[in-house]
Amino acid sequence: MIMTDTPASGAARQDDSTRGFLFMFSAYFLWGLLPFYLKTVAHMPPWEVVAHRIVWSVPIAGMVLLALGRTADIRLAFRSPRMLLMAASTAAIITLNWGVYIWAIANDRVLDTALGYYINPLVSIVMAAVLLGEKLTPLQVVAVGLAVVAVAVLTIEGGGVPWISLALAFSFAIYGFLRKTLPIGPSQGFFLEVLILSLPALVYIGWLNWAGESHFRWDRPVDVALLLASGPATAIPLLFYAFGAKLLRYTTVGIMQYIAPSMVFVTAIFVFREPFSVEEAIAFALIWMALALYTWPMLRALRA
Repeated sequence: MIMTDTPASGAARQDDSTRGFLFMFSAYFLWGLLPFYLKTVAHMPPWEVVAHRIVWSVPIAGMVLLALGRTADIRLAFRSPRMLLMAASTAAIITLNWGVYIWAIANDRVLDTALGYYINPLVSIVMAAVLLGEKLTPLQVVAVGLAVVAVAVLTIEGGGVPWISLALAFSFAIYGFLRKTLPIGPSQGFFLEVLILSLPALVYIGWLNWAGESHFRWDRPVDVALLLASGPATAIPLLFYAFGAKLLRYTTVGIMQYIAPSMVFVTAIFVFREPFSVEEAIAFALIWMALALYTWPMLRALRA
């Protein structure tokens, strides 16, 4: 006899969807607020902030693993040179992404970061087509074409390629692509990445202290507090994202990913008062049109 869904199972799925939505919304909302925190550490070298983000993320990620009882996965990972190499690769790429993002916020290029994360899903579908042989739909082809035109407009207007936006978009797309191939859970993978990065990060922090250039000193209590806060600011939204992604459909995650760059865009214009030229307005309009075309099939699938 074929069993149909019981009310209890339907209620359980609804509860999972609600919790997944709350996790995912919290992750993107916190990422949308991240520029405010990064502005407070803008007087510090970007790589010092990155190093502290790594070091202070380790205990948080470790406590989550202990709470979930997943520490055995880490022991298995350390017995696999291939997995360690893959984790080191994804860790290096996300470190580059963090460094560019922090530098951009500190140098009043917040709009560029918003554009980068708007472009990111379009870069991802191109990578899937090139590397995995997935066929682009006609709507996706048009969307990618509009994104290319937008980048061309910014290149002509700015006299150079918008490298910040492209660096963020491509690094995060490559990270996401490689991260999916890492045969370990999301929270375990994050812990493994920051653990691998913690050694060079500690060496760099030690060198800054030896050279007298560190902001993590007893006579700078505010800077110490800000750097300690970099751990939760990094780990918490990433862990929320990981838990939310496990409970939500891909289409829902795809639609929600625009929350953070939209918040960052509004913050750049209305809070940080960054200049917004006509050419930039045209480029953003083209990107939004591209994302509307990209998202439309997801919305239809979600409604169905």
